[in-house]
Amino acid sequence: MDAETSDAETGPQPMQIDVISDVMCPWCYIGKRRLEKALASVPDIPVVLRWLPYQLDETLPREGKDRQAYLNEKFGGAERAEAVYAPIVAAGAQEGIPFAFERIKKSPNTLDCHRLILWSRADGVQSEMAERLFQLYFVEGADLTDPQVLVGAAADVGMMSDLVAELLPTDSDFEKIRKDLDKAHAIGVTGVPCFIIDERFMVMGAEKPETIAAAIKHAYETKAG
Repeated sequence: MDAETSDAETGPQPMQIDVISDVMCPWCYIGKRRLEKALASVPDIPVVLRWLPYQLDETLPREGKDRQAYLNEKFGGAERAEAVYAPIVAAGAQEGIPFAFERIKKSPNTLDCHRLILWSRADGVQSEMAERLFQLYFVEGADLTDPQVLVGAAADVGMMSDLVAELLPTDSDFEKIRKDLDKAHAIGVTGVPCFIIDERFMVMGAEKPETIAAAIKHAYETKAG
């Protein structure tokens, strides 16, 4: 649903759901699928989604880090990483996500991805952009620090890719992203995905669709006005 609704239009105003996530977070991809199922189960509740940034690892250099080196540092080796990711692969399969962690060669700093998601809001394709970035990283193993990959993602969802190519090398909207990251921490977000419904209710984690739907219903039924 479009974020803007004309005053002349009748019917309830859409309720905002903020989706705080990071595109290098596999549970955020699973959470997106579960949110979609939740929304499909409450078709009479109009909502508008707004995607906001979070960084699982702010220490990653802008150019990213070799994936194997990153896993060695984080988990102590490939075997331990595989054990950690096994339940994620299983959960992803249930949601129709064919996680292919073995294809990932670089763990990215996601600041530029978050700028791209921010810019996609103007075109009303934030969810499509998030989906494409998740797919590129977790299914195709793409390097999300590569400007050509990001420009290609912009083209894939119908954005003006030539404008994105001009903006990426600049500092445009870095300060906005950093403020949003600080705000997420300030309001108590300690893990993602996190869904903030009508700026009143918070659902932390990739909860079951029924849990998310119940929170959406409650927020809608108790919405002022």
